[in-house]
Amino acid sequence: MPFTIASPVSFEEDIKKSRFQAIAVPVDNEQAVKDFLEANTDLSTTHQCWAWKLGHNVRFNDDGEPSGTAGRPILATIEGNELTNVLVLVNRWYGGIKLGTGGLVRAYGGTAGQCLLLAEKIELIEKKKVAFQCQFNEWAIFQYELNTQQIEYTEEYTAEGVKILALLQVHQIAPLASKLQDVTRGREQLKIIEEPNHD
Repeated sequence: MPFTIASPVSFEEDIKKSRFQAIAVPVDNEQAVKDFLEANTDLSTTHQCWAWKLGHNVRFNDDGEPSGTAGRPILATIEGNELTNVLVLVNRWYGGIKLGTGGLVRAYGGTAGQCLLLAEKIELIEKKKVAFQCQFNEWAIFQYELNTQQIEYTEEYTAEGVKILALLQVHQIAPLASKLQDVTRGREQLKIIEEPNHD
């Protein structure tokens, strides 16, 4: 079962006079990754190394440290904790003592690991986009249903009625599909919108 983290956490430690600060955040897509990295650009740091994992997609960056000594160990820590939809950024302020490649791997991987130990792990619940439509007089029933289950949705009013796009947890799909059949007396079907896979 994939897990992610509930909320952002950070951890700092000094290793041979260099200060390392790890920040881990939950992310849902690559735009969230970009936004976070842009918002956390810190020109006072010597290096800002990071790794993220979204499903099967992974990226990492050594930001000027010797290749393989920063981004990859951070990614290994994310994967070692069986996490996904997570970004870990490790900032380093150089303190004048070189750590060597082994020391860097331990420092970046270790700081990221300590940071992730502080995070609350939550089960990542798979969600699917669905679309359906109904008539105006039926919309109140579905609106009540969606709100009661705290389902995210958007509605669009058309001449024929209401078109709804919703994000459902997998176990919510069948009950909503049968409710739709009942209320519309078999006139409408719930459509699952398959997301294109970039893998």
